[in-house]
Amino acid sequence: MQRRDFFKLSLVASAFTLSNSALRARTGQPREYGEISKITFPEKRALITHSDRPPLLETPRDVFSKSITPNDEFFVRWHMPRIPTHTYISTYRISVNGYVNNPLSLSIEDLKNNYEQVELTAVMQCGGNSRSAFSPTTSGIQWGNGAMGCAKWKGVRLKDILKSAALKDDAKWIGLNGDDKPVLNKMPNFVRELELHEVKDDVIVAYEMNGEDLPYLNGYPLRLIIPGMYADSWVKMLSNITVSKEYKELFFMDTAYRIPDNECECETPDNLSSKTKPITTMNVKSIIGYPTSKSLINMDSKVTLRGVAFDNGSGIKEVLISLDKGKSWQSAILGNETSSYAFRAFKFSFVPKRKGKITIMSKAINRLGEAQPFAKEIEWNHGGYKYNGIDSVTIKVV
Repeated sequence: MQRRDFFKLSLVASAFTLSNSALRARTGQPREYGEISKITFPEKRALITHSDRPPLLETPRDVFSKSITPNDEFFVRWHMPRIPTHTYISTYRISVNGYVNNPLSLSIEDLKNNYEQVELTAVMQCGGNSRSAFSPTTSGIQWGNGAMGCAKWKGVRLKDILKSAALKDDAKWIGLNGDDKPVLNKMPNFVRELELHEVKDDVIVAYEMNGEDLPYLNGYPLRLIIPGMYADSWVKMLSNITVSKEYKELFFMDTAYRIPDNECECETPDNLSSKTKPITTMNVKSIIGYPTSKSLINMDSKVTLRGVAFDNGSGIKEVLISLDKGKSWQSAILGNETSSYAFRAFKFSFVPKRKGKITIMSKAINRLGEAQPFAKEIEWNHGGYKYNGIDSVTIKVV
């Protein structure tokens, strides 16, 4: 998709939303994008392209039949179109400044040699993943199910970096910024803030992804990893950490990535919520990687369904499968849990006994007893955030 086509689509979507605000809000299954781009991006296979500037690439459904997402099939989400096209790694520095007694300017080698190295397997998911399920159309990229992935990350604890900077006693917040920039100076930079109590031992500054340097389009050379939380705070090309004693008002904290602050986290198109809160931790979710809607299955043949499930770190207790549109459910076999923050693979075997279409559904339940709802039970919000409906795939048996 060309940049001009992307903006045309955005304008059409916005016009549709405004002109249809009186329509009853409803939620269905996310859009299935069948067409893979014929153009590849650096270090990536052909993916579903929503935009080329900034790069917005979605992972196809069939990739989610395995628990680790390969680097070259991992989704890409940038907010700013001006992304450095080259980096001199020998001179790259991450600055730690503000309310600190010992300001830092750290190289990649400093991080590798002077801090304890840690590894963590965790899911990264855009807060707007599956946004295309909402109607009327909400603002933002109309993702299908593929704005997510799971990788093994390696780096150093953010807490250790902050400790070596010797924070002042009244320090309370940290602001994080990367090297991507807006086209116009009037546009805000993509800066995220965390309160110090949110910086736990498993929050890391990563330089490796699945045993390799971070791919360029996934934030090379450094990105923040906050397991269990949506990826809006996983800052890419991380270059600056500013410590402060007070919260600073920021567009990407106070306007974007927010949902209604009520029990259902919902609103209607003609009655938007005046009170909002930021999206933070992910909810329980599953997706079927195989078979897909393109699959042709022979009658009386054994079919082994495969998929992945995850949540915010509570851990997956069970995945249930339905072959009759949710009327009855059977337990899938769960794979090993590599991390409570990682994809939990599942599989389920069945033999179709009749020709025609079969709708397969998957429903994940975590250790807290939280379960995916039916898509129609999810209520609308203007940003199209936090969709986690029961996944559904319709196959053809021949």
